Formats: sequence, C-alpha cells, structure tokens
Amino acid sequence: MPKQDIETREDVERLVRAFYVHAMDDAMIGYLFTDVAKLDLEAHVPEITSFWATILLGEQSYRGGAFRPHAELHFKSPLRAGHFERWLTLWTATVDELFEGPRAGYAKHHATRVARAFYGRIETIGQPAPPGGGFAVTQHGPV
Repeated sequence: MPKQDIETREDVERLVRAFYVHAMDDAMIGYLFTDVAKLDLEAHVPEITSFWATILLGEQSYRGGAFRPHAELHFKSPLRAGHFERWLTLWTATVDELFEGPRAGYAKHHATRVARAFYGRIETIGQPAPPGGGFAVTQHGPV
C-alpha cells in the first residue's frame, strides 16, 4: 500500500505519537523523556502536534517557545550532540515509516534544522562571556 503525504493535523498527530513510542523506549534518549523530563505524553502531544502542524501545514496553532524546555532539560541532564543525532534519526525513521511526499520530506528537513539550531544554542549555555564584555567592535563599509 503506497504511503500518503502528511496532509492533516491528524496525520501530524499520528507522526508525533509514533515518534514518541520509539523515542521513549530508546536506549540512548528514552530516559530524557521518562526519567528526566517526566514527560506527560497526553499533555505534550497536542502542543508538539501544534508545533509541527504550524511548520508543515501552516496552521498557526503553536504559540510556545520550543527551545526553552530543551534548555531546562539540559540543566537537569546535559544534552550532547549524540542526543540530538539520535532524536533526528528516530524522527526521520518515523516519518519514513508512515509517510512520503513533499511535506514528509520537509518534516525531515526542518527537523534537521531544529536539531542543529537547538544543539548550537545548547552548546553556548553556561559558557563564559568572551573577554571584553562579549562584544566585538567591527567596522563595516568604507574606511
């Protein structure tokens, strides 16, 4: 049976729920959801579904700040590059398991962007400011 593309909010929720089944049971990152974040899946699914429905369907239903919960999690249990890589691997595999098409491709592409951006920001948390107050004076334009 051919797979369809992600077309409705119900499709997005199906993807999100399937992903969390894999992620929460994963040997590498599952503990982050179950033991550290103590994720209430039924409360979280509508919110993360709104995030992805906004991205994939243009729904404009997500109003939260997606990075903050990850930063808070990082303070409880440091997040490493491997955690983000594993998250991305599981997300990509779940998309491929359920869907194919332009939106499915975009779901994987955007997840890569999110993982890179979040990890980039996580790396700077708790880093000391550069000497000189953290600002670099540069000159732009003609001298």
